[in-house]
Amino acid sequence: MIKKSIFREYDIRGIVPEELNEQSVKLLGYFLGLEIINRTTKNATVVVGYDARTHGIELFEYLTSGLNKAGCKVLGMGMVATGVNYFASYQEFDGQIPQASIMITGSHNPSQYNGFKIAIDHKPFFADDIYNLGDKIIANQDITIPDNRSYTTIDAKKLYIDWMVDNFAHLKGMPNRFAIDCGNGVANTVLSDILDRLELNYTALYCQPDGTFPNHHPDPSVQENLIDIQNLLKDDIQYGFAYDGDADRIAFLTQNHNVKGDILAILFASTMQNPTVIGEVKCSQVMYDTITNNGGKAIMYKTGHSNLKVKIQKTNATFAAEVSGHIFFNDRYFGFDDAIYATFRILELIKNGMDIDQQIAKLPQTFSTEEIKVSTTEDEKFILVNKIKELLQNPPSDFPTIKDIIDVDGVRVIFEDGWGLVRASNTTPVLVTRFESTNEQKAKLYEQKLNDLIKEAKGLLN
Repeated sequence: MIKKSIFREYDIRGIVPEELNEQSVKLLGYFLGLEIINRTTKNATVVVGYDARTHGIELFEYLTSGLNKAGCKVLGMGMVATGVNYFASYQEFDGQIPQASIMITGSHNPSQYNGFKIAIDHKPFFADDIYNLGDKIIANQDITIPDNRSYTTIDAKKLYIDWMVDNFAHLKGMPNRFAIDCGNGVANTVLSDILDRLELNYTALYCQPDGTFPNHHPDPSVQENLIDIQNLLKDDIQYGFAYDGDADRIAFLTQNHNVKGDILAILFASTMQNPTVIGEVKCSQVMYDTITNNGGKAIMYKTGHSNLKVKIQKTNATFAAEVSGHIFFNDRYFGFDDAIYATFRILELIKNGMDIDQQIAKLPQTFSTEEIKVSTTEDEKFILVNKIKELLQNPPSDFPTIKDIIDVDGVRVIFEDGWGLVRASNTTPVLVTRFESTNEQKAKLYEQKLNDLIKEAKGLLN
């Protein structure tokens, strides 16, 4: 029995082999292949890659059988970073640019997970697209798909490496020392080749792809996963770069700061003429205010890599950023999240003389929490957010003064000296909260009062 729960908001993800197996993945390939052909052309070409997980090749073979059954032509690139997979969909192979891309990856999930990130005609395939595809697969799960593992091999990594070296040739030989931590994910399927050809001075950790992740979990947004690289940041090693399992998220560190994605956005925007920057609802108000005050345009939008890619296309924004380290450059790039490319844009800032710590020190001081997760259920999480919105219409008498409520994604409550966010995660059964203020005590107050509302909302449901 194929579980509906594997069909998520942004991708398809599950445990191997309990949820992702020969039956479910072959059917996925078949019905997705039909959808690709329906949206593009007969005999559509699809580029497919996979990350370092131990079951990547197995799932690739199942997926290929389904795509072949549907009538697609499969271009296989082997083990690659997600950015390389996206990049390949913009390149020409045998005179044709592919109509779709599929990346087989579990991203930063535990090693027993895997999944599929999908784009058709350079547009993310997500939300209702995925849910409707899941309904078709579940309704037709008795169909048998024969083995047909034939595909054409492409060397997408070479194209990517050459492009990066050409476009960042001005960095060649820069003296600054830095460290990289690939977390045994797929970043180093290309990264050290680029760094070496640019003659850059780096120290490397955990660069061998290993889907069991023997050294630490490949999620650089979690502080404990950054301990090893932080220990290297001393003396003349000034900077560190860490990557998640499929290398679409980056953590950037100096000797003094863990520079989150929203602060990176400020640094990048400061070097651009009137940029349009898209941020998610978890981004600091400092990001929105600083970019706007410096002549740019900052747009607040929904969390999620698919949402931000769509918004970039609709607005032709310069770039977009998530706090977690997804950075999407539409300026001099293709508008998708690629942590390896972001690495070289950061090195470019340093090469051009930016003192990162000094620039951060100039920003208004705020007190903010990391993401705080509140456990709930898949059935209740969105209901809870709506209930909280209702309670905010008539808040308790001791509730902090509300200046505005932004409901683009969950509810972001703007207070006199900061804000608080409550939103339902699209991928897990939790509410995600975050709080920020120019005053530490007020940040704690906003957290306390919104948590009281969450408890009240839960009580009303039970």
